Amino acid sequence: MDLIYKHEKKLFGWMLAISLLIWLGLIVGTVGVALVYLLLFFVAYCFAQSALISYLKGTAVKITWQQFPDLKERIDQSCQRLGLEHVPDAYLLQMGGVFNAFATRFLGTNFIVLYSDVVDALEAKPDAINFYIGHELGHIKRNHLRWAALLMPASIIPLLGAAYARAREYTCDRHGFHACDDLKSAQLGLAALAAGGKRWRQMNVAHYSAQAEESSGFWMSFHELVSDYPWLVKRMAVMRALAQGTEVRQPGRSKLAYVLALFIPRMGVGGAGALISVVAVAGVLAAVAIPAYQDYTAKARLAQAVAVGRAASAKVEGYFYANGSGPTTLEQAGFALNDPGHAIQEVRVDPGNGVVRVVLADATLRGKAIAFTPHLDENKKVAWHCGSEDIAPQLLPPGCRGD
Repeated sequence: MDLIYKHEKKLFGWMLAISLLIWLGLIVGTVGVALVYLLLFFVAYCFAQSALISYLKGTAVKITWQQFPDLKERIDQSCQRLGLEHVPDAYLLQMGGVFNAFATRFLGTNFIVLYSDVVDALEAKPDAINFYIGHELGHIKRNHLRWAALLMPASIIPLLGAAYARAREYTCDRHGFHACDDLKSAQLGLAALAAGGKRWRQMNVAHYSAQAEESSGFWMSFHELVSDYPWLVKRMAVMRALAQGTEVRQPGRSKLAYVLALFIPRMGVGGAGALISVVAVAGVLAAVAIPAYQDYTAKARLAQAVAVGRAASAKVEGYFYANGSGPTTLEQAGFALNDPGHAIQEVRVDPGNGVVRVVLADATLRGKAIAFTPHLDENKKVAWHCGSEDIAPQLLPPGCRGD
């Protein structure tokens, strides 16, 4: 049995070629400046990865001949069966009911981490634990962790990056299958992933793998095409076929789903790919949303300031009609500032020309003013011109833009 999934090598070749071209373009195009950013990225990665490794060493239980010798024996035997010369450091971690395992690498040292709930769930079928161990060893055997940084530029390309990630999972499932003594043990391991720590014992794996026939529709096709992981029902179908000495023919995917997936960068599921994509999307949204929100709040405060200015100018106008001259202060005109939102720093009237100025207190507009200038219209009535020399016209409410 070939332990490498049929499409992995071809996809790896495409990923490598594209990534090398992108790296070369970045280095040449930036006259080497990209290398400085790569160094900074590597330093940041080391700090982040060191946090994970430190957490493992400080929290998880290291699997040794003194701690869980049964698991240590399985790990060593699996390494031997898969032709892995160096046995990675292994840890058992309690994750509050999460069923998974993972492999990682830090400064040249490989690690595998088994989740205690998986090990406990399969206590009655310990050979199925070999599937989990073998799957993670497959990542190390195939150097998936070592190549990850070099392949990073191509990994976000729609369809390609996710396809390669799924191919790696199929490859590692084959390694897990090969690590088992019983050909059916891999199916039991996947059953525990699907149904949980107890119910997997009652699960009909044949009926479960038959669910793969339902995965050809548009939505299931699309979400698999943008995911790092194949549907679990498909992985089960593959394991069942391998146990029977055959290869499964998976159902086709919706062609329309391929078209839509072309516009979706690789998102990943539950890993660094997802986190990076979420951060990137959040950054794009923030770049658009934050200025828009700032404009919105500025316009709201300006509208409030204009309302205050109109109220003050109305008092000045009333005083003028009553007394034949403008007031010396707004208090004299009977105006009292009502500003519960503290948007206004000061409202004052110029006794010489009757101009009312509203000075703003907002952090982005502090000290800037809106002026209400009185003049007589054709009917000899007082009219007010609202405008500002300090504030961009597009931020001011209609009717107060100096036009």
